[in-house]
Amino acid sequence: MSTTSTIEISRRQLLAAAGAAAAGLSLEGPRALAASLLARPTSNLIVARPDRKRSIRIGHLTDIHVQPEKRAAEGLTACLAHIGSLKDKPELILTGGDSIMDSFASDRTRTDLQWDLWHKVWKENCTIPVRSAVGNHDAWGWNKKDSKTTGNEPLYGKAMAEEMLRIPKRYYSFDQAGWHFVVLDSTFHVGDGYIGKLDDEQFEWLREDLAAVDLKTPVLVLSHIPILSVAAIMYDNFIKNGQITLPGGEMHTDVYALKDLFLQHPNVKLCLSGHIHLLDDVRFNGVAYLCNGAVCGKWWKGRVQQCGEGYAVLDLFDDGTFTNEYLEYGWKASLEK
Repeated sequence: MSTTSTIEISRRQLLAAAGAAAAGLSLEGPRALAASLLARPTSNLIVARPDRKRSIRIGHLTDIHVQPEKRAAEGLTACLAHIGSLKDKPELILTGGDSIMDSFASDRTRTDLQWDLWHKVWKENCTIPVRSAVGNHDAWGWNKKDSKTTGNEPLYGKAMAEEMLRIPKRYYSFDQAGWHFVVLDSTFHVGDGYIGKLDDEQFEWLREDLAAVDLKTPVLVLSHIPILSVAAIMYDNFIKNGQITLPGGEMHTDVYALKDLFLQHPNVKLCLSGHIHLLDDVRFNGVAYLCNGAVCGKWWKGRVQQCGEGYAVLDLFDDGTFTNEYLEYGWKASLEK
C-alpha cells in the first residue's frame, strides 16, 4: 500500500482538463483526475516539480514493542532483514515510539530486560542511522503500583527512554538532506495514565524551532500519538449514547493549536505517527498526516483489523513532496498467548 503527496499530471493535462470540465465534456484517466482536483482547496493541491530530486529515503518503523515473549525479537530481526534486502535501502530510520512492549507498568528488572533485547537486536542487524521518538510504553514507572516506583528514581518516566534511545532530549530537531526534522514527545502524563498533548514548554520550543527554519526548507514532524487521524476512531468502538467519544490518549488533544501553528509555517509538509497500529492518510490545510501501522501488528499476535505487520519507506524530495509506501515484511505471528 502506498500514498503520495503529489498528483503526477502535466501542466498540459491540467489545463486541458480545466477547459474540458468547463465545457461539460467527459474525461478519462489523469485528465479526469485533474478535473476533479479543480473543486478541491488549492492549499491541499501540491504539484511536484517535473525536475524534482530525491533528497533522502527514510524508513519509518513504529510500535515495535520488543519483549522476550511471542518471538518479538525474531520479528524485529525479520523486519530489519527485510529492510536490508531492499535494492534501494533507506539512508535513515525513524522509530516512532513504543520501542519496547511496556515499561509503563513494569519494574526495573523487567524494563532492563526489554531494553537489553532492543539494543541487542539493533546492534546485530542494522547499520543504518536511527533517530527515535518516545512512546507511552517507553515511559518507565508511571503506573507506580505495578512498576513499584516512587517517582524519585533517577531514570523515572521519560529519562529512561532518553538514555535507552540515545536521544538528546524527549523532543528535539535536526536537519538532514535539505529537510528539517522535528521529533515530538506526544505523551502527556496524567495521573497513572496519559493523553496526547505537548506540554507548555515543548509547545513554546516548537513555536521557536519552526520560526527559525527557512520557509524554503520542508519540515517533517514525527510523533508517537497521531496529531490528526481518522483511523483513531476506528481503533476501537468509541460510540457511547449515540455519540463518538474519542479518548484523549488516541489523538492529540491540542490538535487545534497545532493546526493553527502549522498554518503559520506552510513548509510543514508531513506529520508521521503510529500508536494506533493502523494505516491512515489525512490531508488537511496542505499538511499530510500519516499513521504507518506497526512493526508488531497486534502486539505480535497477528494483524490489527486489516493492517499487517510492517513499516513504511518514504522518499523525501527537494520540493517538499514525498512518497510513502507501507511494506509488510511477511511475519507469521506466534500462537503463544
